[in-house]
Amino acid sequence: METVLVEKENINEVIDLLNHDEVVAFPTETVFGLGVKFSHLEALEKIYEIKHRSHSKAISLMIYDPKDIEKYAYVNENAQKLIDHFMPGMITLVLKKKSILSDDFTAGYDTIGIRIPDDPFVLKLLKEVGPMLVTSANISGQETLLNDQEVYKQFKGKIKMIVKGKCKNTRASTVIKVDEDVTILRQGCIQEEEIREVLK
Repeated sequence: METVLVEKENINEVIDLLNHDEVVAFPTETVFGLGVKFSHLEALEKIYEIKHRSHSKAISLMIYDPKDIEKYAYVNENAQKLIDHFMPGMITLVLKKKSILSDDFTAGYDTIGIRIPDDPFVLKLLKEVGPMLVTSANISGQETLLNDQEVYKQFKGKIKMIVKGKCKNTRASTVIKVDEDVTILRQGCIQEEEIREVLK
């Protein structure tokens, strides 16, 4: 498989590949991501294979509009506070999923991680393609990658397209599970103090 690097201006090429069940790598405001179009189970399987990722680990849903979160998950008062303050942004909320989401897309869990990126290119991509399943562009267990050359070196011949660019941060999004309690599952760019302040 040939792997090509394209400029962000070539977004129509990116959209075309995503619509044909392919995995595309692209920079975000946190770390480089690997993404596929949501609801394409065959494409999701490719991500697991490429990353050598365990099927027991779910992959987050990336969407364009905060208002759409309630299509996929239940939003309580604490979740709404975090959505209003931090989204779009460097945060992933793990919420109880609605029945519209098949267990096939959540690794069998009754929750789903949802993120809205604060990146103009990725938001434009989501607006055109629709929701995507996105994970960090790296082999599972290895360091996250931050620019197109690092991604090309690791995934050359494994994916068809990499969008050129360099990430602005060195850490992934902060992951927070919100149910009856609020639990920080992964500390990322947003600090716990900021989160607790919003929830007061």
